[in-house]
Amino acid sequence: MVMLRYAVYRFFTMLLTLLVVSVLIFVIINLPPGDYLSNQIAELQASGQSAGVAKAEFLRTEYALDRPIWEQYLVWMGFWPGPHGFEGLLQGNYGWSFEFDRPVAEIVGDTLWLTVVVNLAAILFVYAVALPLGVLAAAKSRTWIDYTSAFVGYLGLATPNFLLALILFYYGHRYFNLPIGGLMDPSFEGQPMSWEKLKSILVHLIVPTFVIGTSGASAMMQRLRANMLDELGKPYVETAIAKGMAPSRMLTKYPLRVAFNPFVADIGNLLPSMVSGSVLVSVVLGLQTIGPTLLTALKTQDQFLSAFILMFVALLTLIGTMISDILLVMLDPRIRYEGREA
Repeated sequence: MVMLRYAVYRFFTMLLTLLVVSVLIFVIINLPPGDYLSNQIAELQASGQSAGVAKAEFLRTEYALDRPIWEQYLVWMGFWPGPHGFEGLLQGNYGWSFEFDRPVAEIVGDTLWLTVVVNLAAILFVYAVALPLGVLAAAKSRTWIDYTSAFVGYLGLATPNFLLALILFYYGHRYFNLPIGGLMDPSFEGQPMSWEKLKSILVHLIVPTFVIGTSGASAMMQRLRANMLDELGKPYVETAIAKGMAPSRMLTKYPLRVAFNPFVADIGNLLPSMVSGSVLVSVVLGLQTIGPTLLTALKTQDQFLSAFILMFVALLTLIGTMISDILLVMLDPRIRYEGREA
């Protein structure tokens, strides 16, 4: 029951934080002078295109950009009626992309779930690689296994992701016939999900998952090894061994649980950091994720598109943080939450 109360409390805290983040995102996006429509109107007026100016002025009124910034924010969120009543994020209207001249929902529709799929696959890769290698390196400290894993880890940290992507592009296609670019065969784009489309996505995920997850897995493996070595040197480990506990059982029952705490806490930062850190990789590999779209939206000051994508990344961060907090309570018996207190 205490756990349920804490989960509910964390959920409402997440919503409040997301509200504050939405204000910051909207204000920061509007800090630079001008916006997409203002710049476009200035260009059209300079070239004497009155029809284009009229359309831009219409869009400015249509999306409440002629109102004070506080009112623009409330209309965008759906807390305040706009030209057509309450039509904001809360009502499922993500706004209009002036750069692509399409609704934001149409632009990000497929890229959102593909972004989540790619980065979830990368996170599973990170944990699947870092956990066993980090524990093995600590258990076999100062042996060839430890030195080999350290070399692989440093190599993964030192190699730029875009360079690794180009290398795997070439050799993966040449020797393993892996597809080049994208997250599915072009014939499946815009088609409903099917078994053939799913297989195409899984095959296309191999290279992006390895490229995006390599640096994260290398860093996590090194931190886990260091934490494990610190725990293995403590008196309770020697006591457990002296009492006859099997080394493998002792390793997983005590030191690993304590050393694993930071990696559970990292869940909140891992997913959004991979989303933001995979922009260049997405460009190189031609992935249909929101990274390149966000880059374009920020460069052109396409405020509704960039604001929605940043809100999506913020939501991933808050959901990950909430999940990690709950898992930490379940993992570590030293942590107890009673209502609001830890």
